[in-house]
Amino acid sequence: MTDGDIKYMIEALIADLAELLSIDFGMTVSESLDTLYNSETYSRLINPAAGLYFQSAQYVYSFLKNELTTGKIA
Repeated sequence: MTDGDIKYMIEALIADLAELLSIDFGMTVSESLDTLYNSETYSRLINPAAGLYFQSAQYVYSFLKNELTTGKIA
């Protein structure tokens, strides 16, 4: 898998995660992206070694939602 493939997969997940935040928390797209970009989940998502880019949006979202509701990623 190339770096471009990984980047594409991460960008697709970011769009899905922002949409899920908008639905669950009633955020605007801008608020959703700001929340995501400032999260520990995002830091892990963009690290290819963590492998989150290869997981489903729902799986990654479970970490993000937990982080937002409890202050902890896992």
